[in-house]
Amino acid sequence: MDDTPPKRSAERTAFYDELAPHHMAPLWEVLHALLTREPQTPCVAAIWHYDEVRPYLMRSGALITAKEAERRVLILENPALKGKAAVTHTLYAGLQLILPGEVAPAHRHSQSALRFVLEGEGAYTAVDGERTYMSPGDFIITPSWTWHDHGNDSDKPMVWLDGLDIPLVSFLDAGFMEPGNAETQMAARAAGDSLARYGSGLLPVDWQPTGRTSPVFNYPYARTREALEQMKRSQEWDPCHGLKVRYVNPATGDYAMPTMATFMQLLPAGFAGAPYRATDGTVYVCIEGRGETRIGDQRFAWGPRDVFVVPSWASHAHRAAADSVLFSFSDRVVQEKLGLWREARGAA
Repeated sequence: MDDTPPKRSAERTAFYDELAPHHMAPLWEVLHALLTREPQTPCVAAIWHYDEVRPYLMRSGALITAKEAERRVLILENPALKGKAAVTHTLYAGLQLILPGEVAPAHRHSQSALRFVLEGEGAYTAVDGERTYMSPGDFIITPSWTWHDHGNDSDKPMVWLDGLDIPLVSFLDAGFMEPGNAETQMAARAAGDSLARYGSGLLPVDWQPTGRTSPVFNYPYARTREALEQMKRSQEWDPCHGLKVRYVNPATGDYAMPTMATFMQLLPAGFAGAPYRATDGTVYVCIEGRGETRIGDQRFAWGPRDVFVVPSWASHAHRAAADSVLFSFSDRVVQEKLGLWREARGAA
């Protein structure tokens, strides 16, 4: 297939002008742009170094309260998607700050959300009447259309990365939001109930899933890190990913969330990954260690709490200067369900 549209003649141009008032257009003029030989995304690679952006986050805390803002968040905006509140075509990312004594009031929305804790200890998020207390490295889920609020009873600021499927839901025109009638929810279950009930290889005998999201909504970092260390002893290294695991719904074995796939990986000191590309644009967060990721012809050095994005089908390779742990999320779960996801290993 030729990658350029047919040449325009005066007669063709006149015909196209006649079509326009009827809200019609010739496919052959745009076919080459609609059906591309490989993914074409306007998204670009980018990195947000936590030490550089943290002062702005703290300044926001002096400018507006969590209650006034409802969610005090600085959006991580892809440089090529200005004004779209998107880090990739389908994903949103932002840094949320809760100061000591504050509450981010209860609401619910059709968008699914994840929280990945970067700084602080002892603040909480509450989902449908159950609180979970947050520690760095914890992966926490807020399922679609569940009531949730956040609070900080500690004496230090709490910061986490928000990941949501806002652009995807907006594209589908399926977004709903409802504010709560109180700042915080009444406790319906003890803190940690969901992890104890569903996250220990056991399920209540007659329990049946009521949705597509994991019934566990806090995956503690300590457990995940222990699993990676156990795998490390077996030397099960992947040439592209090091040791990489995905978070799952314990009731189904599927991804933990229906619209966002979440992962954790360990790169040992000295690891030099083979080039890799996949159709899911991916947001990464460094939890431990230091290294760099080559994305196309650019190199991005990262350290603890830095966030970076790899666009769809961009060749990239990780290198670790020390034992390093990366959390990541993408829309891979959606692409797999639609039969669209594709990867290429060793692709420079």
